[in-house]
Amino acid sequence: MNDITRPENPDSRCGFVAIVGRPNVGKSTLLNHLLGQKLSITSRKPQTTRHQVLGIKTVGPVQAIYVDTPGMHEEEPRALNRYMNKAATSALIDVDVVVFVVDQLAWTTADELVLEKLGKLKCPVILAVNKVDKIEKRESLLPHLDMVSKKREFAEIIPLSALKEINLQPLEEAVGRYLPESIHFYGDDQITDRSERFLASEIVREKITRQLGAELPYSVAVEIEAFRREGKTLHISALVLVEREGQKKIMIGDRGERMRRIGQEARVDMERMFDSKIMLRLWVKVKRGWADSDRALKSLGMNDL
Repeated sequence: MNDITRPENPDSRCGFVAIVGRPNVGKSTLLNHLLGQKLSITSRKPQTTRHQVLGIKTVGPVQAIYVDTPGMHEEEPRALNRYMNKAATSALIDVDVVVFVVDQLAWTTADELVLEKLGKLKCPVILAVNKVDKIEKRESLLPHLDMVSKKREFAEIIPLSALKEINLQPLEEAVGRYLPESIHFYGDDQITDRSERFLASEIVREKITRQLGAELPYSVAVEIEAFRREGKTLHISALVLVEREGQKKIMIGDRGERMRRIGQEARVDMERMFDSKIMLRLWVKVKRGWADSDRALKSLGMNDL
């Protein structure tokens, strides 16, 4: 009897690749540039990513299913932070390869925390030293790489720049070498497992985070209330949730100017992503304590773990 899991092409490889690291080291930027298009939202604000997002890249016989994860951080009492830590940790279950992203010459206690979580993994761990384009004294890189190489037995250590797309090909080739022989799990033209509604909500949240990163805490969520196509136009209604009235005023801005700017920027990205004309309507609503409530998180779709 033939083994149905055996690929017809003996060179066919497929598997899950978790991209992990502390907050704000460039994990989502790395995923976007590996895919060649924007999938995960990014900002300079740590902990922008809240969910696991699959990014699927197929090149010839190799299909790598990248899992972008929230940054791992020390335990915090808020339900939202617990959810994000759980999302990051659960991504390590049954993956075939881990890409551990660190920030240029830095090595912090938060990096040690991530390293500790990787301690029991039996799969290959590739260390990606990101943002090397920002290192002023290049001669300091080799001693740093020697230091981190002693932290654990890494399958490979690759210095790179996700934003500048430096050394991404060696990273992809390394990932491909460690993926198991397998049929492809997804169609060769599929790039994510997430719905268009989810991607739309994340685009709106990114624009909010970029506009208000210094003014609002993390207590902002976006819920898509309507998502329908009429001819060549996609009509989207989104509800922006904040925790206090003062935050609502900040979000709306003077005469609604800030909300209009957020909507305009979100529409541009949505039209590019969905290849449609977008009619976007945004509302702001106060929902007290949602980030502290497991029930509220589930109502916002944060129950997929």
